Amino acid sequence: MPESLRKFSLHLAQGAFIGLIVAFIYLLLFQPHVFERKSISLNQQARPTIAEFEQSNGPIGGPVSYATAVDLAAPAVVNIHTTKIIRERRNPMLDDPFFRRFFGNGFSSQPRQRAENSLGSGVIVSAEGYVLTNNHVVEGADEILVALADGRTSKATIIGRDPDTDLAALKIHLDDLPVITIGQSQTLAVGDVVLAIGNPFGVGQTVTMGIVSATGRSGLHITTFENFIQTDAAINPGNSGGALINAFGQLIGVNTAIFSKSGGSQGIGFAIPTSVATKILEDLIANGHAIRGWLGIEIQDITPRLAQSFNLNRPNGILVAGVLENGPAHLAGFRSGDIIVGIAGINYSNGRDMMNKVAQTSPGTTLSIEVIRDRQALQLNTAIGQRPQAN
Repeated sequence: MPESLRKFSLHLAQGAFIGLIVAFIYLLLFQPHVFERKSISLNQQARPTIAEFEQSNGPIGGPVSYATAVDLAAPAVVNIHTTKIIRERRNPMLDDPFFRRFFGNGFSSQPRQRAENSLGSGVIVSAEGYVLTNNHVVEGADEILVALADGRTSKATIIGRDPDTDLAALKIHLDDLPVITIGQSQTLAVGDVVLAIGNPFGVGQTVTMGIVSATGRSGLHITTFENFIQTDAAINPGNSGGALINAFGQLIGVNTAIFSKSGGSQGIGFAIPTSVATKILEDLIANGHAIRGWLGIEIQDITPRLAQSFNLNRPNGILVAGVLENGPAHLAGFRSGDIIVGIAGINYSNGRDMMNKVAQTSPGTTLSIEVIRDRQALQLNTAIGQRPQAN
């Protein structure tokens, strides 16, 4: 390397080094925060005991164990074994004379029979032996056997069924029956702890825990009248008809369905609240079927497009799409195209809510129903009829 180039490189390196030193001194004197260590302050502490936590924050709102609740409720939850005799149609070829000519009469002409067994759950709700369960658990059963948690069994008879809510009442004949306490499902809130007790997959009585995910669920097309408690407590096939209880061991729902593509629990289960189940139970015991109010109309919710076509300011009310001749609504003067906006002073914009209100009204009761017809408000006093029984 030429001497002149070597000296130039040396002077350049010395200049760079001196520049770095000057910059460091400047930052140290005038920008000290550059050298400060950056950190974040976290609110960390050791896990407190339950007593320490409650002393600082108040009660935690739930027990550590739900064994007491289970001990109170589980003895009244039963397993239901049903047997259905399936009669298989015999082949019509067996009656053919040509067939009999070649093969003789050795083939039985009687239809073949086979027994189909299924499992479900139920809840003993009275000392008289009444058991509440799902309609689909016992529908079509030729024999029903109820097995208690204490090992006793009893044949059961069907007192009544209600396909519209998927509820059924059975009667067993045993002494000293354990009876569950009925809670108030109306007071349930989202986040409340609930326990499901039943016989999933026939493995025996099983308890699962979760919370109330939602209340008043409808529009699921599971039953005609829907007002379900939604829970993430694991509910599986065989749990149907079993108990959904609160943290105090009180019955607040009857497990009835799961939302699943695989057939197993997906964390979305539905139960019929006791506010509905107890009313249906009383009707089934007294009459063998549920008693409901009925208008005899076909309805449709008002959509924004329908609201525009009817010159409504907003999509409010329920459209009467059809009126059954000589039904309660027809006798009260309803017409197709009427828009129901209220019943007894309560406004409705959801057809299912309105029909549930009518269904809960005792037949023979007169209700003032507010309708809009040709942009004119009318009051139609309507005597509520009795809803025909489902087949």
